Amino acid sequence: MLNTITQDSIRTEVTFRHEKGMHARVAAMVVHKAGELQNRYNVIFKVQKDGYSEVPLDSILLLIELRIKANDILELVTYGELANEASDEMKRFLEGGFSFGDPNAIYKIDDILQNNLLTADNIFKHIANGLVVINEKEDIIMFNSEAERIFGMSASSVIGKKILDVLPNSRLPQVVKTLKPEIAYTNRIGQFTVVSNVTPIMIDQSCKGAISIFEDITKLVHISWELNEIKELKEKYQLILETVQDGICVINQTGVITYINAAYQKICGESYENLIGKNVMEVAPKGNRAKVLNSGRKIIGGITTKSNGTQIIANVTPIIVDGRGTGVLSVVKDITAVKELVDKLHKVSAKAAYLEEELIRTKKIGPAFDRIIGTGGKIMDAMAIASKAAGSRYTVMINGESGTGKELMAEAIHYSSDRAGEPFIRVNCAAIPPTLMESELFGHEKGAFTGAYKTKYGKFELANNGTIFLDEIGEMDKNMQVKLLRVVQNREFQRVGGEETIKLDIRIIAATNRRLEDLVKEGSFREDLYYRLNVIPILLPPLRERKEDIAILVETFTKRICEELSKSKVTYARSVMDALISYPWPGNIRELENLLERTLLLLEGDVVTLKDLPSYVIEHMPSSEIQTAEIVEVSSGKVESWETYEKRIIEHALLQYGSCNAAGKALGINHKTVSAKAKKYHLID
Repeated sequence: MLNTITQDSIRTEVTFRHEKGMHARVAAMVVHKAGELQNRYNVIFKVQKDGYSEVPLDSILLLIELRIKANDILELVTYGELANEASDEMKRFLEGGFSFGDPNAIYKIDDILQNNLLTADNIFKHIANGLVVINEKEDIIMFNSEAERIFGMSASSVIGKKILDVLPNSRLPQVVKTLKPEIAYTNRIGQFTVVSNVTPIMIDQSCKGAISIFEDITKLVHISWELNEIKELKEKYQLILETVQDGICVINQTGVITYINAAYQKICGESYENLIGKNVMEVAPKGNRAKVLNSGRKIIGGITTKSNGTQIIANVTPIIVDGRGTGVLSVVKDITAVKELVDKLHKVSAKAAYLEEELIRTKKIGPAFDRIIGTGGKIMDAMAIASKAAGSRYTVMINGESGTGKELMAEAIHYSSDRAGEPFIRVNCAAIPPTLMESELFGHEKGAFTGAYKTKYGKFELANNGTIFLDEIGEMDKNMQVKLLRVVQNREFQRVGGEETIKLDIRIIAATNRRLEDLVKEGSFREDLYYRLNVIPILLPPLRERKEDIAILVETFTKRICEELSKSKVTYARSVMDALISYPWPGNIRELENLLERTLLLLEGDVVTLKDLPSYVIEHMPSSEIQTAEIVEVSSGKVESWETYEKRIIEHALLQYGSCNAAGKALGINHKTVSAKAKKYHLID
């Protein structure tokens, strides 16, 4: 060996000539020759091939690892003062014929050596364990596939390098020095935890290197069913199978029942002993399990009747392991229980849907809807739709009779939307003459017609980014409907006399007290415009259909009117509320509000009675109710005797109900009492 190595070196291209390649015996001859020349010339030889690093030429294992074949081109690297002479002699040797005696005997030996070398090489490279081997100089001479996977390095990048340069924490050099093996120690390599054995390589009482064999512990966990985690998992699965309510049956590839759980025994009315070991091809050859076993196709929702009369629904699927059918799994449920569950689910779903609907109807929809008074179902439905519509940009059509609050609903939609800070423009289509409608809606340019002294902005332009409310849309002239259609469709228009197309970002709300469907049939309203406007229809019910809201409307209006008139608190006789509820209110809420304003303005005192109401309102009360009201109310402040009132009440009851028995039930007293009172006051004989 050299004591020192100079920087002098020479690189020479060499073509390896031996026709059998660098097999074991040839490699030995090359190592021998390299050692001889290194000693003679005081040099070091290394060789490089393909992607491998420089490999010492005096290591037989490294040379074999290079897999040099006949006519492979190598790069011979020679270090030392006499590198040129040594390189020439070594090149002649490598490119020589390697004649070693009897060719036939040599070829046989070569074949044996080569076959054994390839076999050993394949074994080492593909064993499940990782394998790293170094020589006595601590050069890596073997690095198999599992080592490549665990360390994340390729063999070609590490072969021939010093082990500590590649793996700084390796224990291989320590074992080479101490000659003491280290067995079954655990260490962490990146994301892997491995168990390693490191032993020295001893030949003729001399250490020639060390070998490390290591195994990924994770693999051991996966392949060992006896490990504690696997045992625990098996116990958990077993517990689940035994406690679920579904019946479970497993059969093997020949049709023999190998497992049933307790639920399956209960549902099918069979004991464990009567089922386990039976073959379904014999006991139920036409059943779902036999069909799936034969076809390999699953059956979902199969309904059958067992021998005990129980009707079951079954899901039967093949068990496939590694692409091969190994049996069948059947999961069954008593269909009676399923039906009961479905019935319960339907009831719960219906109840939930009802409660959700009621929640939507009754919850506080938003402050903008506070001005809309009422708690009845129809008005709450309308507000729920309006609240949802407020969150979109779609066109809304409000239908309702005059006085039902269409404009109030339109305002609530606008002020509940994200356009609340933008303009809300009202247009009463019935109040604008047809000749002025286009100018009112779209504006006009200066000089567009006689009298157009300046540019005028129309209602649509004023409402840009906000909402335009087109009230009484059914009264719009049909020619104007064509022009409106373009705005509704494209959100664009032109001023009268102008050529510029103005784009709009606008929310359109239309309203009508007429049935637009009838107008479409008559031909006075365009069908295409109707469908463009009627995207989200909202129906406001007339007051006669929401009489449950009259009391709260009266209370709200009364409070406001009294504040305006500086009146003290006003109350209403029961008969007055009955009269207001009986009246059909053709003018709807507006008529009710006007009536209360007039009544409270003229009221003397703080109690409203029937005499304070207009006669046309009272006339809609049943005559019996009017008579009862007249009996109960005290007129002109005069208090009469108790017997006078009692006589009137008994008389009225008899007139209305026709018998003492019916009158007594209505008055809440015994029919004998009614009869006695009637005779007392000479009302009956």
